[in-house]
Amino acid sequence: MSLRQFEYALAVAEAGSVTAAAELLHVAQPSVSQQIRGLERELGVELFARTPTGLVPTVVGRAFLREAEVVVSAARRARATARAGADQLVGELVVAVQMGFGTRQLPGALGALRRRFPRLEVTVFEEPSSAELERLGRRGVLDLALMAACEQTPDDAHHLGDEEFVVVLGAGHPRLAADRVELRELEGEPWVRFDRDSALDGVLLEVLRNNDLAPTTAARVSQTATAVRWAAHGLGVTLVPASAVPHGHEHLVRPVFPAVSQPVIAVLRHAAGPAETALLELLRKETWSEPVGPAQSWVAPPSTANSAPAV
Repeated sequence: MSLRQFEYALAVAEAGSVTAAAELLHVAQPSVSQQIRGLERELGVELFARTPTGLVPTVVGRAFLREAEVVVSAARRARATARAGADQLVGELVVAVQMGFGTRQLPGALGALRRRFPRLEVTVFEEPSSAELERLGRRGVLDLALMAACEQTPDDAHHLGDEEFVVVLGAGHPRLAADRVELRELEGEPWVRFDRDSALDGVLLEVLRNNDLAPTTAARVSQTATAVRWAAHGLGVTLVPASAVPHGHEHLVRPVFPAVSQPVIAVLRHAAGPAETALLELLRKETWSEPVGPAQSWVAPPSTANSAPAV
């Protein structure tokens, strides 16, 4: 097996067909077909099922592709490290962020990183599920992750600061007259909530339970910006990290009492390279909130995994 075969198999899985994968890879279609057939022949299994809508990974294929992704990511990092000069870095840096975290701080840090290393390509994605973040970390596909502390947080994790949560109210809501909102004053309010398996919905549900509030659901959304905008239009109230409030909605936001916050943890992959180390130092220089007052500091429940994320 070769690295090229791994890359071709991943491209076919992403594109859904040999033709589309060839275009993605900028190679001839027969070359992709030959590599996939050779790989399946060597492994003695069928990696893709041929369907009317294209190629779909089989059960065995999905398991193989998970490992192939780890190998390809490691190879990319190895190439980047080998090519890195004293003042230059090339290659790809993969960053995952728990949804709503670092919205204000990450752009500044990444901008500074880009100015320092203009040939470095950065891929950033928000992940709503803390369990999925841990899974990605264990697979070795992340270079750096920003997440909340959990009971299995790695010993070498770096505490950057705390993320304060705020309530977003609709325009004209009577509680906007106050400087802060007591959570119990929101009894009976409908809530704009998040996906059921998301970390943010876990925070909200725990806060409501701790304050004897019924989780009346007006709607569920997948993005913090959507939750804020829907709350602003009176669909319900919502609770989000302060840094995730979009510009133009600050006047509809109030701190809550008891205060709610989460520690923001940066977790680097094992044997971190110069790119992620540089990003960590830039993130440290950004302004992060201090722990909030007598806060209800919500900590993620223990993962069902056997070990902490080895990001």
